[in-house]
Amino acid sequence: MLRMFLAVTTLALATWAGSTTTAAEATPTPTPSATPTPTCPPALPISASVASVTTTSVTISYSLFFRPPCGYDPPMTITLFASREDAQQWRTPVAEAVSGPERSGTVTIGGLTPDTEYWYRFSDPDGKRDPYVIWPARTASLTSCRATATIDTHWGGGFVATVTVRNTGTLPVDRWRVSWRWSGDERIQTVWGGVPETAGADVTVRNASYNGTLALDGATTFGLLVTTSAVPDGLTVTCAR
Repeated sequence: MLRMFLAVTTLALATWAGSTTTAAEATPTPTPSATPTPTCPPALPISASVASVTTTSVTISYSLFFRPPCGYDPPMTITLFASREDAQQWRTPVAEAVSGPERSGTVTIGGLTPDTEYWYRFSDPDGKRDPYVIWPARTASLTSCRATATIDTHWGGGFVATVTVRNTGTLPVDRWRVSWRWSGDERIQTVWGGVPETAGADVTVRNASYNGTLALDGATTFGLLVTTSAVPDGLTVTCAR
């Protein structure tokens, strides 16, 4: 009886082990999923502005809205056009420059004509064009001036000031205008050596008929008699043609 029990038990265990092995062999091995390749978003659109100008160059700063997840920032090509219409149609470019691989940076384009308006646009290395940025940039004029003001004397109800206008450019100046804004209740009573124009607190004095032309580093002056309840410490004036 014991011998029969052991035989039956051995047979049962062998059958169970075989079925377990078969089930284990039938279990499929999971296949690892492929790692998706990241899709780089477009570098454009872009934001930009004119950082500075000289008589023969413009410097444009820019910033990408999106940074590609591909480990680099693509360089940008900045193209200049002679008119807005040319820029809109990407027609007849007059100059261009390529930035470094920077998300935000500046690019200087040289060899330009003084006192001239250009229009700039951006494109990426694949030739894709930014559809939004079409902005002007004007080079500086060869003629320029600087103005300084000095309060010569003052009293309780007013003061007398002298403004000096100097040619700081590389060409003669044929006209000038000096502007400033009053800080209080100042009012001009008399101007000599210039022609005043006022609009509220804003004042502009243009050259007289005899002192508008200034040679290189040449200078002229005009004077002011002003009434006020509080004499200012000084005047901050700007000069332009």
